[in-house]
Amino acid sequence: MKHFLTRCSLIICIIMSLAVPVQAAQSYSHLYIAISDALMNTKQDNEAEAKQALEQFATDWAKVTSEQKEAKAKVDEILLQATEATSKNERLEALSALSNALRNLEKLENPVDEAAQRVEFGQKMKPIIAEFEKALANGDIQAIDEAYKDFNIKWNKSERPVREQSIAMYGQIETQMAFLRISISAEEPDINLMQSQFADLKQTINDFVAGKETAEVVEGEFSLATLIAYIDEANDFIEAGDFKAASEKIREFITVWPSIEIEISTRNGSLYTKIESDMPIIASDLLKSSVDKEAITKKLENFRTEIELIQGDSDYTIWDAALILLREGLEALLIILALVSFLDKSGQKKMRKWIYVGAFVGILLSAVAAILMSTILNSATIDTNRELMEGYVGLLAAAMMIGVGIWLHSKSSVASWNRYISKQIGSAISSGSVFAMATISFLSVFREGAETLVFYAGIAPKMETSQFVLGIVVALLILAIFALVLFKASGKIPIHKFFAVATVLIYVLAFKIIGVSLHTLQLRDTVSTTIVDGLPVVSIIGFYPTIETMLGQAILLLLVVATIIFKKNQK
Repeated sequence: MKHFLTRCSLIICIIMSLAVPVQAAQSYSHLYIAISDALMNTKQDNEAEAKQALEQFATDWAKVTSEQKEAKAKVDEILLQATEATSKNERLEALSALSNALRNLEKLENPVDEAAQRVEFGQKMKPIIAEFEKALANGDIQAIDEAYKDFNIKWNKSERPVREQSIAMYGQIETQMAFLRISISAEEPDINLMQSQFADLKQTINDFVAGKETAEVVEGEFSLATLIAYIDEANDFIEAGDFKAASEKIREFITVWPSIEIEISTRNGSLYTKIESDMPIIASDLLKSSVDKEAITKKLENFRTEIELIQGDSDYTIWDAALILLREGLEALLIILALVSFLDKSGQKKMRKWIYVGAFVGILLSAVAAILMSTILNSATIDTNRELMEGYVGLLAAAMMIGVGIWLHSKSSVASWNRYISKQIGSAISSGSVFAMATISFLSVFREGAETLVFYAGIAPKMETSQFVLGIVVALLILAIFALVLFKASGKIPIHKFFAVATVLIYVLAFKIIGVSLHTLQLRDTVSTTIVDGLPVVSIIGFYPTIETMLGQAILLLLVVATIIFKKNQK
């Protein structure tokens, strides 16, 4: 099993290095996502996560080259301000300036005529506006509804210049459209109200085309927590039977939505689309004479949970990083201890040095492999697929951990451990080969290093760098203490008991990695999301209330139970 896992680790490293797609053009989309993450976490007072997002931006930004030296230097300057910000407001201001500076650099590298873009946008919207006005004039609600849907589709295809040139105007248009949608869906649609609302919408569009900034900026600091709060308040009003107040809360949700939508659209495109299309309908349905309280509450609860899933996008901790190295390092340490003890008892102490040489070479090659893997995972060529890779590599790590756990379980008895050690050492001593002894030591370390590499590849992208490094340092210190104690008490400590404890720990971490990895793939719509009502998000253990994540974790638990039963039957 262990040799198989080692080979798998090496093969995967090779496959990943060959399978990385190549992109010809320089893209800044991943940088905007990092800024968005930093903004979101700063607003939510998540200091560590905000710094992590800035570190990711700095890492990716260091790889950027540009002929626009002055504009690039401006980004460098503002990035430093954001990194060194000492208060929440200071960082928010710096992040906003950073986004603008990056956008300015992008415009200089890819010059566009904004006035021409506005004119082109106006020409695209002109026939759509005329069609909707025609439907309004006829007063046929069904025709108005169809015209609105067509308007919305074509707006979504043409909105980019508005969003890029003025987020305030973009937000106002989005809000006006949502309120118009509420009026169209009303039980008794008011044509006059719709005409007034559309006149305001048309005026905003014309103002943008003319280069006028007339949007009313929505003041305040908004985050995913803001959206959740509005949904909670709306549900409270629905529970109390005050549907009008609940509808007003949904309207408030819609008003702040344009300020937050990017935080959802960059992580869960399908949720973004559902919220934009369904929230106006919900606000309208709440004002009808017959309100389907249960259906509306269920839909709002689903939205709440899906937003919470994004908000609770789990990071691993220092202890997760330490646990992996501790488990793998301890196993290598125990193998080396067994080799040294055997040599001592066989009167061949002079061969000890070759055990240490083999271990050193194993550590060295593991470090080289780690550097190569780090280079691959942080390559600018895979930025657009980073989250997909994180999810898949995480699942790979979890699968390997299950294999390791089963192997550990099989060695957690005295007889099993003694048989394993005798088999490993006996062949080397009988050959009388120094090379064979060094090879056993090398493989004992390198195979653990290869597994550790794959495990870390699954969790490192979701950890703050300082926490990741600190976890490794803590593990190394603990391993050093263990080494001193074990070598002094050689032969007295029941090594198999260490494996029993390690088995439990490795299964716990595998449970978390399965949940987090499937959750990451759900955010990219690679895996479907089926919410289970009434269950909480517990990100610290990687538990997310969806059928898909729970199914993956249930399979792990079944394998654990099957392993325990199998071992008992063997006895």
